[in-house]
Amino acid sequence: MSPYSELKFQLDEIEQKLGIVFRDKELLLLAFVHRSVLNETKEIHRHNERLEFLGDCVLNLAITEYLYQKFADFSEGKLSFLRSLLISYSTCARWMEKLSLGSYILLGKGEQTQMRGKESILANTFEALLGAIFLDSSFEGVKNFFFSHFEEEILEICKTPSHNYKADLQDYFQKNYQKVPFYQVVDEIGPDHAKTFQIKVFLDEQELGVGLGPSKKEAEQLAAKEALVKLQTI
Repeated sequence: MSPYSELKFQLDEIEQKLGIVFRDKELLLLAFVHRSVLNETKEIHRHNERLEFLGDCVLNLAITEYLYQKFADFSEGKLSFLRSLLISYSTCARWMEKLSLGSYILLGKGEQTQMRGKESILANTFEALLGAIFLDSSFEGVKNFFFSHFEEEILEICKTPSHNYKADLQDYFQKNYQKVPFYQVVDEIGPDHAKTFQIKVFLDEQELGVGLGPSKKEAEQLAAKEALVKLQTI
């Protein structure tokens, strides 16, 4: 049985995890088809990027409406900041992982072994899934699904937000260049118990920013922040 035919038989499992029964099963099926698989099977003639485009818009509006109604005292700037956290690639990938649906995504052989883009694949598929739910039901259907699964986490993020510069930088390059930056440790300073890490962030061969921090994670965030300042996006 081909992976595509196998996915068709798994749609009931996916619906159980979603808590939704689709009227149009083809929409649900299409949401899990990554463009990389098109050249590897004659069965598949479409991929999920149009659904992803739609789902991105639907998610943006759902989150915007929710924040506006939920936090009446928040300024426009704070609402925008929270929205950027909640619709980032890293957050959407987390929603997809919570649903345990990543294993159903149909990928080409190259993408299956390439781990660098895993987060964006999960995030894009999640947006495609929202697009499919919107077309199969309504905007209200999307909101009911989304907030029934994730409102607890959304409120937690809004309660203790932390600016994720890495996510912002990745979002910027995904949306504008369909590429992701990568990070490289260029120096480790000090003894093992008190190291300072120097990390640079690159897009292809171009250096974008440098960060120094007591951990790799913090140094990466500072490198991403410097890159965003250079790009004048913050």
